[in-house]
Amino acid sequence: MQKLKSIKTLGLSFLLGALASCQLTSGSTNDDSLTQYVDPYIGSGGHGHVFVGASVPFGAIQAGPSNFHKGWDWCSSYHYSDSIVKGFSHLHLNGTGCTDLGEFLIMPAVGELKINPGSQENPESGYASYYSHDTEKAEAGYYKVFLDTYNVGVEMTSTERVAMHQITYPKSEQARLIIDLKEGNGDQATETFFHKVNDTIVAGYRFSKGWAADQREYFAMVLSKPVKNIMVYNGDQKLDGDAGKGKAIKAFLNFITESFEKVQVKFGMSPVSMENALLNIKAEMPNWNFDEILAANKAKWNKELEKIHIETQDEKDKRVFYTAMYHTLIAPNIFDDVNGDYRGTDKEVYNNTNSTNYTLFSLWDTYRTAHPLYTITQQERVPDMINSMLEIYKHQGKLPVWHLRGNETNTMVGYSAVPVVVDACLKGFSGIDINLAYEAVKTTAMGDFEPGVKELQKYGYIPCDMMHESVASAMEYAISDWGIAQLAKKLGKHDDAKYFTERAKAYQKYFDPNDKFMKGRMKDGSWRAPFDPLSAQHRVNDYCEGNAWQYLWLVPQDPEGLIQLLGGDEPFLTKLDSLFSISSELEEGASADITGLIGQYAHGNEPSHHITYLYAYAGEQFKTADKVDYILNELYTDKPDGLCGNEDCGQMSAWYVMSSMGFYPVNPSNGAYVFGRPLFDKVSINLSADKSFTIIANNNSKENIYIQSVKLNGQDYTKSFITHKDIMNGGELIFEMDSKPNKEFGFKIKDRPKSIVY
Repeated sequence: MQKLKSIKTLGLSFLLGALASCQLTSGSTNDDSLTQYVDPYIGSGGHGHVFVGASVPFGAIQAGPSNFHKGWDWCSSYHYSDSIVKGFSHLHLNGTGCTDLGEFLIMPAVGELKINPGSQENPESGYASYYSHDTEKAEAGYYKVFLDTYNVGVEMTSTERVAMHQITYPKSEQARLIIDLKEGNGDQATETFFHKVNDTIVAGYRFSKGWAADQREYFAMVLSKPVKNIMVYNGDQKLDGDAGKGKAIKAFLNFITESFEKVQVKFGMSPVSMENALLNIKAEMPNWNFDEILAANKAKWNKELEKIHIETQDEKDKRVFYTAMYHTLIAPNIFDDVNGDYRGTDKEVYNNTNSTNYTLFSLWDTYRTAHPLYTITQQERVPDMINSMLEIYKHQGKLPVWHLRGNETNTMVGYSAVPVVVDACLKGFSGIDINLAYEAVKTTAMGDFEPGVKELQKYGYIPCDMMHESVASAMEYAISDWGIAQLAKKLGKHDDAKYFTERAKAYQKYFDPNDKFMKGRMKDGSWRAPFDPLSAQHRVNDYCEGNAWQYLWLVPQDPEGLIQLLGGDEPFLTKLDSLFSISSELEEGASADITGLIGQYAHGNEPSHHITYLYAYAGEQFKTADKVDYILNELYTDKPDGLCGNEDCGQMSAWYVMSSMGFYPVNPSNGAYVFGRPLFDKVSINLSADKSFTIIANNNSKENIYIQSVKLNGQDYTKSFITHKDIMNGGELIFEMDSKPNKEFGFKIKDRPKSIVY
């Protein structure tokens, strides 16, 4: 430990000297910039699994540190608890519960040549390095760290498809930059290639299999300093020359450096070719000015963050809000080159210069809140996202389930692209072929693509003795089928509308009136027995990342129907109250995703996200307020463990963004948002250059959490929900708040939210 301590002490003194001799770019942040409230470390501890590093909004490249993979909490390649970095890779997941990416690892090093990264237990056996949070900084679009083992400083920022690294070396005749094409985050490289183009340009590719079964990525790298020489290895075997192909290619680019010498690296990527990767560099990063590139990056983040301006005296809430908004803007990712080339799910190369192609659709999560949020804040991007899904449909025959880098992973239950596509069509977004969209949603729901669909068509439900997770699958299908019915109505397809309306009620087949839960049902019509709503075994068999308590409420498309099943308003409210009040204990073996518990409500996982807002459907909107207030203030914090569950590509944070403004899209496809508890004194949503929607909470405080009355554009407004159309028309929504509930607000049937509002 004495050796490590001396290395860290020397490293700190070197860093302080470096800081004194040069101005670090991150110090130039404008005090008025909203990026000052973004803390990428929020969610990097606990089970948040967020990406930490440099990217632009929805960028194709995410440059950041990679730790050694040590299990579930390293899904994004980084965890705040760590202190060893094996390098800096250029693709990362943001908040997922599965592991992949971590591609194109580069690592500066000095001294003795070490050809492998080493291990967590013995990092000094390889090229990995110790680091400390004391000399690490993460901001929106910027990351820096000091490598204690090598006395090397690393900074990085990015454009859409290119990362720039600024590496500060000590004086050395053994300085190098390593690129290890074998390394990834839990996947397996199947073919890797590297070659030297000239003394300042290298290029190559990495093919791999993992969560993405057939991933193909290409790179080009341009250096500001010519290399002295290059050594290439395949695994532990040194190859002749400065090129190589194999399953574990790595290259060592060697330099002679002076004290505090900065070597800059432009790292471009492409899903199509090395030539396109270099083209991306030339187009997006023609100069070598790190400060200018970072300033442009910050400007892009601020442009997006400024779409929602909040006013509050609580600085912590500003950090939580703008970090949440930041997290909603990391994925989906751009998945094309500057010339419009991209690789389809069928592995063919396509070209589209009319729109941007996207990948990384975590749809089982994001259809619930993130995509509805985009219809407000990302109006220019929504058509491209939908058209990307329609292109995927054309390439693989169905809409994406969980699309990752040109691969269909088929992760999670349901065909959850359907509500997203339907929502955009019903909200009237231009640039979408609505007939193709309908073809895609209907084909996806009717074909032999998703498990249980044939059984659903035959029996009207999916028998639990014929399929795993049958209840979860069927209930997710019903949510999507409701959306298909609404789109069919819009297009005048009346027979289809009737058919899918009936299928949307399939959830009723799982409701047992005796114990009032959604349960697994056998082929012969009997219930799975014995039954325990907290049972981990039932969770494994019939549900997906949840238990019977959580899945009872997964009917956002038809809360009125669920109220009827439970016997009316009073029994419904009694049962809903009990969800939040019974024991939070879980049976041994319960899913690690069942977190953020309030009773059996599990905010750490998506099937629960709409439940607090269901009170409004039975006339007791005020009961939503205290629960939403608790979640906003207790389950989201500005600490590294500030998320109570996986971020899931922006969904966890989208819940906060929407709910803190005072409303939430219970039904993700019906264009209505149910009132909860506005957290801030004032929110301004900038809809366009000349239109905004302002939300004011008068008499707002930590105690005054209940809505007393509402005015919309100066007129009394008695409904407990607002429509998307009302928001997009611009105007002003005023909440009057108090510490005591107004039980009359939203009580009348005509003022309650409903499934169909179009």
